[in-house]
This record gives sequence, structure tokens and C-alpha cells, in this order.
Amino acid sequence: MSHILYGAPASLFSGKARAYLDWKRIDYEERPPSPKVMQEIIIPNVGYPVVPVVEKSDGTILQDTTVIIDHFEAEAGGPSVYPDTPAQRLAALLFELYGDEWLVIPAMHYRWNYNEEWIYGEFGRSALPDGTPEEQVARGRQTGERFKGFVPMLGINDATIPAIEKSYEALLADLDAHFADHDYLFGIRPSIGDYGLIGPLYAHLYRDPESGKLMKRLAPNVASWVERMIDPPAPLSGEFLSDDAIPETLIPILRRMMAEQLPHLQAVAKLYADWANDNPDADVPRAVGMAPYEIESVVGQRFASTFSLWMLQRPLDFYRGLEGESRSAANALLDSVDGGDFQNFDLARRVRFENHRVVQA
Repeated sequence: MSHILYGAPASLFSGKARAYLDWKRIDYEERPPSPKVMQEIIIPNVGYPVVPVVEKSDGTILQDTTVIIDHFEAEAGGPSVYPDTPAQRLAALLFELYGDEWLVIPAMHYRWNYNEEWIYGEFGRSALPDGTPEEQVARGRQTGERFKGFVPMLGINDATIPAIEKSYEALLADLDAHFADHDYLFGIRPSIGDYGLIGPLYAHLYRDPESGKLMKRLAPNVASWVERMIDPPAPLSGEFLSDDAIPETLIPILRRMMAEQLPHLQAVAKLYADWANDNPDADVPRAVGMAPYEIESVVGQRFASTFSLWMLQRPLDFYRGLEGESRSAANALLDSVDGGDFQNFDLARRVRFENHRVVQA
């Protein structure tokens, strides 16, 4: 009996999980998150409606793409998506954080400001594959309105949209230059960083029609990378670049991440520490208020995500655990990408991810 991936084509994180499972050659079948699946499987086991969820052949439930990937990395063996060397592994973890937690901004902007009517149909067909067209449209709008409601919370508004588009197009240009010379971020094997990027860059920014046209016009090498990621030509194969090399083409992308995402995460960490000190026994909320962010010299506010802190802890813990030459290699990388905010990050209160949710550490 194979595993089951409950996911949807239009789901950002389903795209990440599916691409990994395919490259890892995990035996699974994908099923849509129908109302029956939500009510009988996902909500009773996870506690809230969400995809993707993996139901293993033994009944074990895995939720969150990072948890899913790490589970099968340990269980399935074979070539790893985690580089062994310090600079590459740190960079890969940073790219996962950037893709998962920051590129959701352009992903949601382009979906809801360029592809809204199309995505309602997608949501309806996924939720009610056997429904009539009228039922699908009605369900799609019902589902879609909930997601559309997140857009202002992500810091997407009339003031920030021009800056979001400018930043995204610059990112596409940088990635296009990189993928002109490299199949993946660090050579000819996909890394955890590639899987961080594929969620937003496939499910929203490639697959949604208007944003897909933009990607193919401005960054055809990025579109080709997306296609390699979702239909891997050589699963379970390939190598990372030798000598812990970080391609020069990745440096401007990591600089953009450090300039945009890290100051926001520092503000989130301070808000969370204040909240945790005042609420030592409380359940951790999805957000602890709103925190400032700056993109292309435009300042906005977006929700202070506590889950983002758990994702931040992955590269931060790896970096802080390095010693000797490995620490020096990581510092050289961070110095080259203006990574002082990361090196000196003030994380006064930690979180854990347990039983499908963020909890106080």
C-alpha cells in the first residue's frame, strides 16, 4: 500500500511536497482535499483544515512540508537534498526560509491581482472534482475568499504592490542568470533550498496563467528549472558542486533576502518574545500582531508569523552549531551577502513545532 498525499495543484506547499516525493521516488498517490477528506481525515488528525498532508501506509499523519521532507530523508535514505558542506548547507536552508516564508508575498500578489477569476475555478475543481460546474464555481469562491482575505495581512496593498513587482522581477532576472549555468541552486542535484523556492515559483507564479506568462517571458531559464523540479529527469541522482562552492550568481539573491526578510524577522522575534513573556502558558497564535517590512525602499506592515520563527531557527541553529573551519566558511558566505542581521540575530524566545503546530519552547 502506497502513502497518500492530500494536496491540490494550486496549493503552494503541495507543490513543494510533490516535487520532493517525486525526486525521492517515494511510492505515493495524490488525492484531492475533498470536504469528506477534510472532515474525516485532516481536521481530526491535524486540528485544522490544511494541505498538504501525508498519510503514510501505516496511518501516520505528517503535516508541513519541512516535516514531510525530513521524515522521508531519514526513512528512505539515498542521496540527500541537504548538502554536507557548511556554506552550501547554510545557503540551502536560507533559500528554504526565503522561498517558504517570503516569496509567498509575490505569489499571493500575482494570484489575487492577476489570476483571481481563474483560481476560483481551480479551487472548485480540486474541492469538488465530481461536482457540477456551478457547484465547483460556488465552492471555489467560498474557498478563495478565505485565501484572498490573507492578502492585506501579507503586506500587499496599493502602496507596496509596485515595490513587490519590482523586487520580484529583479529576483527573476537573478535566478534566470543562475539557471542559465546551473540545473539547480548548487549543481546537478536539487537541494532543500530548491524545494523552498519551488512552492511559490511553481504553484502560483508558473502555473497561474498570467504570472506564468510573465515568468516565461522574463525568465525562461527559471521556467525550465520549474519544469525540471516538477518532472525530475533523473531522480535520486546528481551531485552538489565540489569544494563547498557557492555560485556567484546566488550572491545577489541572498543579499536581497538579507535586506528584505531578515529585518522583518527580527521585528517578529521581538514581538514574539514580548508576547511569550506576557503569556507563558498560552497557546502560540499564528501571528503576534503586525511587523514592519521594507521592500525596494517602500515600507509596509505584514503579519508577524510565529511559524516563520521556527523556519528561521533551522539555518540559525545550523550556523550557531558550526565550529572552526566550518564556521569560517559560513562567515565568509554571510559576509559576502551582507548577512550581519543573520549573524547577530537576537532570538530571545524560541519556538518548537509539535503535533502540527507552533508551541512555546
